[in-house]
Amino acid sequence: MFPDVYTDKSGDDLTTYHRATAAWLWSRRGGVIARLTASKLHGAKYIDDCLPIELAWSGRRPPPGIVTHKVQLAADDVVVQGGLPFTSAERTAFDIGRRGTLDESIARLDALGNATGFTADAVRHLALGHRGARGMRQLVEALDLYDPGAESPPETALRLLLIRAGYPRPATQIPVRSADGKRQYYLDMGWEKYKLAVEYDGDHHRKDPRQFAHDVLRSEDLDELRWTRIRVVKRHSESDVLARVARAWAATGEPALAPHDERASRSRNIA
Repeated sequence: MFPDVYTDKSGDDLTTYHRATAAWLWSRRGGVIARLTASKLHGAKYIDDCLPIELAWSGRRPPPGIVTHKVQLAADDVVVQGGLPFTSAERTAFDIGRRGTLDESIARLDALGNATGFTADAVRHLALGHRGARGMRQLVEALDLYDPGAESPPETALRLLLIRAGYPRPATQIPVRSADGKRQYYLDMGWEKYKLAVEYDGDHHRKDPRQFAHDVLRSEDLDELRWTRIRVVKRHSESDVLARVARAWAATGEPALAPHDERASRSRNIA
């Protein structure tokens, strides 16, 4: 797998955990799994299995498939699970929140938070000990917009679109029980005060027969409770989504809102 590290498994059987373990063994058990690899091991979704393994390690030059970062880690920055050391959820958030574009970092924080439940305040507290680190300004902004209720990158993008369009920050994973009390649902995001929700439907909603049947019953229950839902799919443009939300918002009797950010007016697709 890496120099002096071997396996009897086929390539198709190798998980991120196996590859991370191999990278750690390559470092002679001196490295710590970090950043996106650590986020994946914490349970974060939507991280490509083919990405290089990231190690906090200051030793020899890494082979292909491993990326090393020369950083100092405190004892509290490291957890050990299954015999493998990797950065804590808070330290991982501190690292991934300073990388890539702002929107990418928010989506990565959301995914890690959805898996671990780390708090923004805990990461802010950790950051106090790293004043002057690269990307701190972005981390501060990303933590302000972080929401562990997002269950996919498109949901993160949709939430950011609404905020930048000037709408009050939507709540996420809003619990709603059917009128007969027998079924519990969670709405992706919205404003419970107005019974207005915005939801992202992935392809599985259309392709999975069981999911489709569930969605039909769910829609009927929510209609009975008089919830207004804006359903968004991959091919909907941002401008179309904002126009539909604006019409639903106007129906609440609330005044129109001015966008916070010029990015809210782009016409690209949601995902």
